[in-house]
Amino acid sequence: MTEIKIKDNTFTRKEEFENIGILTSKILDKTLEQLEKEGVFVFPKTLKDAEDITKEQMILQSVNDCYRTSNVMGFLGYGKERLVIESRFSSGNKDYFFQYLLERVLDFPNILELNTDTDQDSRLFNLLLFLFPRYLKSAMRKGMFKTYTRNQYNDANVKGTIDISRHIRKNTPFAGKIAYNQREFSYNNYLTELIRHTIEFIKTKPYGNKLLGIIKEDVSNVVKATSKYEYYNRRKVITENKKNPIRHAYFCEYRELQRLCIMILQHEKHQIGTGVREIHGILFDGAWLWEEYINSLVEHFFYHPMNKGGKGAQRLFSNNTGLIYPDFISRDTETRIIADAKYKPISNIGNTDYFQVLAYMLRFEAKKGFYLYPESRGIEPFELRLNSGSTYENNVTARDDISVIKCGLRIPKTAENYVHFKTQMRDSEMVFMNQFNS
Repeated sequence: MTEIKIKDNTFTRKEEFENIGILTSKILDKTLEQLEKEGVFVFPKTLKDAEDITKEQMILQSVNDCYRTSNVMGFLGYGKERLVIESRFSSGNKDYFFQYLLERVLDFPNILELNTDTDQDSRLFNLLLFLFPRYLKSAMRKGMFKTYTRNQYNDANVKGTIDISRHIRKNTPFAGKIAYNQREFSYNNYLTELIRHTIEFIKTKPYGNKLLGIIKEDVSNVVKATSKYEYYNRRKVITENKKNPIRHAYFCEYRELQRLCIMILQHEKHQIGTGVREIHGILFDGAWLWEEYINSLVEHFFYHPMNKGGKGAQRLFSNNTGLIYPDFISRDTETRIIADAKYKPISNIGNTDYFQVLAYMLRFEAKKGFYLYPESRGIEPFELRLNSGSTYENNVTARDDISVIKCGLRIPKTAENYVHFKTQMRDSEMVFMNQFNS
């Protein structure tokens, strides 16, 4: 097994990829949409919830003598080659920061030990398992999936098409029963059976009951709907679902759940790609994780409009034009604050970012704006005061009433282990939150 580790949003010399040449050629200059179709699992689902990445974005792009990574983190594999993309804000050999974001944003259990010496495929498989509750809950909001199924019966209440060959085989000599087939609109179908098989598979894991306890009611509803569940039908159910992917746009959440269940159940046979020729892996949008993590810290102080989800939309102009989605709008209407989460170093926050936040501040009559970013170098908050006047009149001066502040949340660099890292992060969060408590 050959594995290399790189950072997101960085340039790496091409010669460093020589030991994973086949995998590199499979993912090089391919868009995230293409990789999704080839079996890579991308989170947020189908990228629709992510603002900073698009389906056209490439995970690994050739630039002169280097390869450039984008805003995603995760794991990729092909055959015996593995590529791990870590957060650029982590230090050393352990990506504690990425693990911490997953735990805080996606409620992954503490048993997710990305820092252990277990093989990468096992860690990847754990990530898939821990995503299952979130995807099932999202899909079940649409109600239980229902579709037409063809069922076989053998009784005296004929309601469908008589199956002559089965009737002769089962009812000779004739004893008053008729073998027939009936097409019914049912909750007990190929997809709910797939979900049930996944639930039963997760139950076999040491942490399975704890994981499924998060979605106890949804699990119960699936179990009730799949009265015909049989363990020995698992291979047949997987094959049927692979042949019949959910296509209707209304059930897009079920389509993603279907993909996830197939990947989980096939792990038993393929060990997430070991001995299989397809690309496999899971990728996370780093900017989305960072924004949702910040929201978990400041949600009591700020509203959080959701761009891709279409929630909390605001307008610039009175004729209902100029759709905008500030990351954070303070709940305090007297001293309104606009904040923007940036998954980038302080030096990369520049003109385009300034224009955006100042436009939001003008719209909401805010006197103060914040850029909330991961700080890995110990830089203190940096305030920029808006200028007034013009160079033409030679009267440019800094205003006292309007400013934007680059406020970093310090990422620990000296943690001995993940538990120590979490303790240090909580200390950093307290210092960070003092910016809004005052």
